[in-house]
Amino acid sequence: MFLSLGEIMLRFCPGDHPLRAAQQFTFSEGGGEYNVARGISRCFGIPASVATALVDNELGHLVHQMIRSSGIDTSKIVWRSFDGIGKEVRNPLYFAERGFGHRPPKACMDRGHSAPSQLTISDFDWDEIFSTGDIRWFHTGGIFAGLSVTTAEVAKEAMLSAQKHGVHVSYDPNYRGSLWQDRGGVAAAAALNAELANHCDTLFGVAPILTHSAPPKGLAELENLIEMTAETFPQVKQIALGRRTIHSASIHDYAGTVWDKGEITHIEGFTDIHVLDRIGSGDAFAAGYISQMLGENPSPASAVNQGCAVSSLTMSTPGDAVLCSAQDVAQLVNSKDSTQESR
Repeated sequence: MFLSLGEIMLRFCPGDHPLRAAQQFTFSEGGGEYNVARGISRCFGIPASVATALVDNELGHLVHQMIRSSGIDTSKIVWRSFDGIGKEVRNPLYFAERGFGHRPPKACMDRGHSAPSQLTISDFDWDEIFSTGDIRWFHTGGIFAGLSVTTAEVAKEAMLSAQKHGVHVSYDPNYRGSLWQDRGGVAAAAALNAELANHCDTLFGVAPILTHSAPPKGLAELENLIEMTAETFPQVKQIALGRRTIHSASIHDYAGTVWDKGEITHIEGFTDIHVLDRIGSGDAFAAGYISQMLGENPSPASAVNQGCAVSSLTMSTPGDAVLCSAQDVAQLVNSKDSTQESR
């Protein structure tokens, strides 16, 4: 079984309209770490579970039902009592427009005082969870860890316990400026990511960790940063990441890179992707990667190739979710010979 730890939000989307001109909304559930679990379960049929918190009210039960509809185990959800108006604790929301052409995607968060942000180390017995042997892979990331001081502590304790029990741990150093704008910005996020990267086996991305400057430009700079990251965190077994080229909000290229045992492999991926909704495509990459690595013949390079395919397909559908099937993914992977270059 796969287990992720993260915040799950209710997403509201105004369709083709900008948020400020919205006339109606559709809604779905989403959240960085959760999106990975949902993709693994819904697309690839791998048993998955999620650890999070929800408020015991109608919105909380709506989100709970949506989680269950993706086949995800919900037994590790912590339920909080509702205070009547959400003054003390709330189910988090966010509003997102997809963008089109020269209009970039935008998001407006409404996640203050969320139930997941108030999780503490007393809410889970990680040794009990991981000692059963049911869980093979545990995933969390910088979004959950960045929600509050206590969620960083929860993430660290979970990662340490998982490794102690022989569970593979992955971490995505995702950065959201809205979470850090009054807590030290990118530099503070990089420091936290560096602390938590010490306790993972697979790292999805390299920034912000060692540096809080601009992302690397070109493969040479990227390779240098990957090698520096691998040297700094010698316990990390693989570093995998997607490489996105944005021509407009509607046209992207998506390629991938993996570092494995000192060797860097670049996967060509897919070009001229027609984008309907890019939100969640990075999580889709992780879902595709992990699903291949949990299979019978794990290969980091093949896993990156599959991750690029899942991400490309997910950008063609609305919402955060991976809505494609495993057959769709296999067909896209086999539709062309994805070239790779090792260094």
